[in-house]
Order: sequence, then structure tokens, then C-alpha cells
Amino acid sequence: SLWHSPELLSDIQDGYSVSGHLLVCFSSGYFIHDSLDIIFNHQSRSSWEYLVHHAMAISAFVSLIITGRFLVAAMLLLLVEVSNIFLTVRMLLKMSNVPSPVLYEANKYVNLVMYFAFRLAPQAYLTWYFLRYVEVQGQGAFLTANLLLLDAMILMYFSRLLRSDFFPSLRKGSAGRDVDGEKFLID
Repeated sequence: SLWHSPELLSDIQDGYSVSGHLLVCFSSGYFIHDSLDIIFNHQSRSSWEYLVHHAMAISAFVSLIITGRFLVAAMLLLLVEVSNIFLTVRMLLKMSNVPSPVLYEANKYVNLVMYFAFRLAPQAYLTWYFLRYVEVQGQGAFLTANLLLLDAMILMYFSRLLRSDFFPSLRKGSAGRDVDGEKFLID
């Protein structure tokens, strides 16, 4: 959507495209489906962070689907899905115990670059934009609060990623047990 209509970036609050609207509708459906899958497969306890994230995304996306405002902001936030490719490859490599660590090592650095480019940078830009230009009432206040909570989550995930891939010695607690426990989401 942004590739075909780059002029949308000049109007984050009121820019609109049919393809962007459909993208946000589809993504909302995905978040709803994934949340229900987590709940119905009794993974809520180990995946509660995903559920919180999905609830925030669903509520924010539904508010902008209804009002038609901040569609471009949602499209920018959906850029994070690009970095999910490398996070998923990382997870699959860890789960499969690939005998050669070269592929994992290469992905680890690509993953770091993609995390910066497609998660941290858009999130930081939108947070700055909302704090500077968006009214702190109604939908603007709601979306700003969502963004700030997402900032905290993304930074927490980033610290876990750095600890796991770049500073593994920091992961061990005093008893030799992982500080974060054995949660699937963390590794």
C-alpha cells in the first residue's frame, strides 16, 4: 500500500487508500484468529504477552477502521511483520537444532538489522509523531497510550533478543536457571 501510494506518508492522520484499509481489516482478522487459536488450544498461560499485544492491535485497528483516521499509522506499524520473517526463521533454526551454526549466525545479524529497520524505527517515528502532533483526547489519546505500551513491549522483546543471541551469559540466574524461565516466547 505504501509502495504504490507513497504520498500517504505525508498525511498519517487522514491519509486513506482502499488497499491500506483492506490490509488493516485483514490484519485485524488475523489477530482475532490467532488470539482465538491461542485460547482454544490452551496456550493462554504461556502466550499471555501475545494475547495482550493482539488485544491492543485489535482495539486500535478496529477504532481506525470505524473512524477512517490513522490508517497510515497502522500501515506503518504493520511494517513490523517484515521482521517477523527473520524472527520466525530464528525460532525454526533453534527448534530444529541445525548442525551448522553458520545459518543461525547469519540470520542473527540480519534479524538484528531488520528489527531496527522494521520494528524500532517505525515505532519510534510514530511515537514521536503522536506525542508531537496528535491531540491528546479521544482516539488520539487512546492510540498514543497503545503506542507507548507497544514501545515498552518492543523494547522488552529487543532486550530478550539481545540477551539470547548476543549476550547469552547474561541469561543465567544465580542457580543456573534461565532468568526468564522456559517460556517459548522468550527463546
